[in-house]
Amino acid sequence: MADVTIRALKNGPLEVIGGPKVTDQKRNEYTGQGDPIYLCRCGQSANKPFCDGTHTKVGFKAEETAG
Repeated sequence: MADVTIRALKNGPLEVIGGPKVTDQKRNEYTGQGDPIYLCRCGQSANKPFCDGTHTKVGFKAEETAG
């Protein structure tokens, strides 16, 4: 299995690199996944669970750093 890296982007989504597939609760795979994929953290995306850039419109702020 390839190495997977998940990075929280400042004031933005989670960037996922390494080819994992995102599935729904029934294990059906979402279509159109590339590498990297970007997962919504603001909760406002019209394309959940993927980011559609809405975080910039709603002023989402998140500057987490590793402890």
